[in-house]
Amino acid sequence: MELRMEQDCLGTKELPAEVYYGIQTERARENFQVLGRTMEEYPEFVKAIAGVKKAAAMANGACGALSKRVSKAVSQAAEEIITGELKGQFPIDILQGGGGTSANMNLNEVIANRANELLTGHKGYEEVHPNTHVNMGQSTNDVIPTAMKIACHAYFERLIEAVREMEAVLAEKAAEYRDVVKIGRTCIQDALPITAGQEFSGYYEAIKRRREGLKSLQKKCNRVPLGATALGTKMSVHQGYLEHLYPALSKVLGREILPEENFFDGLQNGDVYMELSGGMKALACVVSKLATDLRIYSSGPRAGFQEIILPAVQPGSSIMPGKINPVMPELINQICYQVCGNDTAITMACEGGELDLNVWEPVIIKNMEESARLLTCGIDLFTQRCLKGLTINPQVCREYSEKSLALSTVIAALIDYPTGVKVAKRAEAEGISIREACLLEGVLTEQEADELLDPMLLTDGEAFAKRIEAYREEHRSVVK
Repeated sequence: MELRMEQDCLGTKELPAEVYYGIQTERARENFQVLGRTMEEYPEFVKAIAGVKKAAAMANGACGALSKRVSKAVSQAAEEIITGELKGQFPIDILQGGGGTSANMNLNEVIANRANELLTGHKGYEEVHPNTHVNMGQSTNDVIPTAMKIACHAYFERLIEAVREMEAVLAEKAAEYRDVVKIGRTCIQDALPITAGQEFSGYYEAIKRRREGLKSLQKKCNRVPLGATALGTKMSVHQGYLEHLYPALSKVLGREILPEENFFDGLQNGDVYMELSGGMKALACVVSKLATDLRIYSSGPRAGFQEIILPAVQPGSSIMPGKINPVMPELINQICYQVCGNDTAITMACEGGELDLNVWEPVIIKNMEESARLLTCGIDLFTQRCLKGLTINPQVCREYSEKSLALSTVIAALIDYPTGVKVAKRAEAEGISIREACLLEGVLTEQEADELLDPMLLTDGEAFAKRIEAYREEHRSVVK
């Protein structure tokens, strides 16, 4: 294998001639072999750093700090990374010490070698140096947090689309089952009747709210600290650089990017990542709650609720023939637990950013990417392989709603609470329905029982209130 030599302040190293990265990347590759997931597996983050490098080269070229020739070569090399033409050049573990310096230098070296190759026909740093030219007017301290926000914007874009599809399916289910009455449950005990459509409307509204929350949070990713350099003082930037930088970055990304209102804040504090992660955690909790509810409602088939029938996607037991498990909701539950754990890690990393710089950015971006990826893929699978195909068992739902002792609430509203208790106790003691108990107690006629104890009537509070008024007028009842 052909080799080339590179030297830094720690000495000299041999590198394969075919790679574009350099000695600092190689040292980091050797030092941080821990997770086994390299930057190659975080393409949005790599593309985001490359986008920063391209915009910086454009700005430095525009203000005269870089020659047009070098600016163009650096921009082209960065663009090749963005378009995926330089894969295999980012071998550093995503978890690394140094606040992301290794990630920044990895990009600097790859871009420098490729830009030099474009200008001279071979790798090297004769005309384009990773620090002098590619990193001009920058520091790891402003490049990495900027790239993180750019990457998070992309993560949220895909996640929001997945959530939007789930939202649409839940809206369809709410409409489809609006006339299917079922028993409601509070404290995991029988309660008043509700329609399946009403329940699904609640799930729909929560998912819609979380999608809107994600969209609002995503906008926070459009303010970045690029130009702050090492501490927020803008040290080492050339005159005119900042005036050209943000228009250039906006052009590269295709949307308006603005500077942080306070660069010192932008480097010191990571609370925005807690907000972004918190948005994903809130979504995870809502989705996990939905998945848990579906597991309960679909329990059975002979000894459970069996109100909902989930699509059977695979056999559920290695020993019990015919057993089908709710594997898609179970997948979602586990994904959501992991997202909550990631949020804790992100919170600790943001809180631990001491003094003038948060250096825990690698663990933040690692967990942000993982949470977004897990939720995006998981929600898409859950929507396609579970929600779309689930059906309601209307006969079982109706039967449970008619048997509920909570129907005694009708008697409490019509007559008084003690009479309602009396009816409920007799129904429970004799194992009969509230309707039967009311007839035995002489509380209602058969016609009144058929009408007033219809579970569907109780799903509409306003309609029920009107019927009570009509009943009282018929019986000339005095409302105490």
